[in-house]
Amino acid sequence: MLDSSAAIQPNKQVKIENKFIDVGNFLSYELIDKTIQIQTENSFVSILFYERDIVRIVMNPNEVPSLKSSFGVIAHPNKEIYYHMEDRGNDLYIKSSQFLIIIRKYPLRITILDIKGRTIVRENSLGMAYTEENEVICFKEMDTRDNFYGFGEKTGYLNKRGEKMTMWNTDVYAPHNPETDALYQSIPYFITMRNGSAHGIFFDNTFKTVFDMKSSEDKYSFSAEGGQLDYYVLAGPTIKDVVMQYTFLSGRMPLPPKWSLGYHQSRYSYQDEWEVREIAETFREKEIPLDCIYLDIHYMNEYRVFTFNKYNFPNPQRLVSDLKAMGIKIVPIVDPGVKADPEYTIYLEGVRGDKFCKYIEGDIFFGEVWPGKSAFPDFTSSEVQTWWGDKHNFYTNLGMEGIWNDMNEPSVFNESKTMDLSVVHHNDGVPKTHKELHNLYGLLMGAATYEGMKEQLKGKRPFLLTRAGFTGIQRYAAVWTGDNRSFWEHLKLSLPMCMNLGLSGVAFSGPDVGGFAHDTTGQLLVRWTQVGAFTPFFRNHSAIGTSRQEPWCYNEENETIIKRYIEERYRWLPYLYTLFYEASITGLPVMRPVFMEYPKDDQTYNLSNQFMLGESVMIAPIMDPDTNYRSVYLPKGNWYCYWTDKKFEGETHHLIKAELDELPIFVKENSVIPLTEPKQSTKEKDRKIEFHFYLGEDDINCILYEDDGETFNYEDGESFILEVSAKKIKKDEWNICTTTIQKNFIPSWETVELILHGGSADTIVLLNGTPVKGQRVDEQLLRIEKSFDELVMS
Repeated sequence: MLDSSAAIQPNKQVKIENKFIDVGNFLSYELIDKTIQIQTENSFVSILFYERDIVRIVMNPNEVPSLKSSFGVIAHPNKEIYYHMEDRGNDLYIKSSQFLIIIRKYPLRITILDIKGRTIVRENSLGMAYTEENEVICFKEMDTRDNFYGFGEKTGYLNKRGEKMTMWNTDVYAPHNPETDALYQSIPYFITMRNGSAHGIFFDNTFKTVFDMKSSEDKYSFSAEGGQLDYYVLAGPTIKDVVMQYTFLSGRMPLPPKWSLGYHQSRYSYQDEWEVREIAETFREKEIPLDCIYLDIHYMNEYRVFTFNKYNFPNPQRLVSDLKAMGIKIVPIVDPGVKADPEYTIYLEGVRGDKFCKYIEGDIFFGEVWPGKSAFPDFTSSEVQTWWGDKHNFYTNLGMEGIWNDMNEPSVFNESKTMDLSVVHHNDGVPKTHKELHNLYGLLMGAATYEGMKEQLKGKRPFLLTRAGFTGIQRYAAVWTGDNRSFWEHLKLSLPMCMNLGLSGVAFSGPDVGGFAHDTTGQLLVRWTQVGAFTPFFRNHSAIGTSRQEPWCYNEENETIIKRYIEERYRWLPYLYTLFYEASITGLPVMRPVFMEYPKDDQTYNLSNQFMLGESVMIAPIMDPDTNYRSVYLPKGNWYCYWTDKKFEGETHHLIKAELDELPIFVKENSVIPLTEPKQSTKEKDRKIEFHFYLGEDDINCILYEDDGETFNYEDGESFILEVSAKKIKKDEWNICTTTIQKNFIPSWETVELILHGGSADTIVLLNGTPVKGQRVDEQLLRIEKSFDELVMS
């Protein structure tokens, strides 16, 4: 690739003619098993409903479309959905309870409205088309008020209007900047926000796809290098509706083990067992909370997966056991590349059992990765998935409960950065090229790993972290945003990246805190740790040859602040764990863009440098060096400063001062936030739960969720759900009520503390209708302490 001005010589700029063939005029239609099948001059189109608010449209240039979905989709069409169809001469009208679909016949163009007449998507001069080279494309009108979000893992700002994005899983070590397009995850789905209403499009195509929101002011397109034009329209009308509709199709995350929500420490690489022990012991000596240490590639015997270097890690089972007694898990990295070595069991089994990716002629594909010449398991085969999953008993037998998948785009050290596109995958007897299935490789590896671990852990929840994925990856893994750098700009990039991943179904994500490559600084590590304490995934990770960035690696002031915010993470776990529970039920993200909660406020549409944690908490970090002030936008309502209880008015910008030891956090008035006391790891039981009531004029309520944090027993109802509310009876008088919705699991809490913020010296509190006295901390802060059994379990 040219990396100089030669790349933009005038003779390099060639105008490309429009090469697309339009679907043409309508010829006929028929209704077959609730599917509307249309034939045009140049193609075949099928339309079917998945739910009242989800409709699927498939175009195939050559034959009646296949209705088989990719591995990313788990939903099936609801055959009970009623709709009425009417032929009006030049148009077909299809009306359901949520949609009005108007199909113009000459040429075929589709307009979809909601039942209130709001235009969702419209094709005008251009619609569906294809090329003789098997590319497919769809054009839609772009409204001047349209804002675009989602698209999975992308750099740049939150709003993707004016961008052109490619979905092709790619190992990108450097650079990561706003023009870096294809990254590790490909999620071909987006949300359109228009005048406070929302709708979504999910393009279910596993080829390299392109979303062009840049080339025109009045239309956008999505296209693929092959396959069918197969897309779902999600009606909304709210942004939360769209996310729930998308995750209905692609699945929702299972509840992760609670230890995976704690603080994690990693480096490429901790070289031997003694270094790992020293790291763990230092955390405990300094009383800095820690739940997990990662082992990068140097733990292996010459990078052979499912092995340990016996010299550097002579007794991994004892290491795992000893650290587990300290409340610390070990998570090893597992890459897909299998070293080509005739004396290596995994390679031997793979060759003899026909487990590896091959060319059509039968030769194994080999590529260079960390072990050197390597073969790659063909995860498109169910048999291979089972084989690979079973191999993880190597780790589970040592007591490990988590795995870290890397290099699974798949990454290969060659010019294309990946596997030869002419490799033909088994695909359970329906062979397809790597050109078509490349984007699925990481997802399928994740499925194999997660399901294998789940079976071996016998009821315990496995944890999987992955770099690569496709639609549906949330069903198996958390996602980290890959090889970022220790730059302030990368700290800023991480917020919209994680917010858009959350909108794309991936509720469990986060960046490498402190930055992976380059050298961090104490100040940058402090500010990044403050943010990381409130992102769903919280891991500090750094690259070989860079400065160390464990919490104590800089001056004493930095260490003290970093420790404080890691402790804050554990303090907030009741609130976070409840949000993860909600994500597992609804698909809604833990970390949310502000417009998700305030869709009518156009000040939020391009707000990339602050985020919501659930519905009630605003995080507004400082992300510039030597900076102690920032502008914070607070939406409608009143907001409390988390640290001081000072109130701020909404629908305005505020200049907020925050010294290095302060992360600006604001809690929405009329909210209640459950917190607990800090601890060294999630292995320690919580003895106290605190409910912080931020008083306003309205009633307040929240749900608190708890279970054992490690097994799947919650799926059988073994959980605890408590509703806590505060109703204003009259001025300065509140009735706090607790209602146990489910108590098939008994939490470890012994005491409950009710803390009222924003009251007055005259505030009176009733607890379930009975007057109670509390300890007045100051004029506006009142504390009431009760035993858990007395308050909740009676």
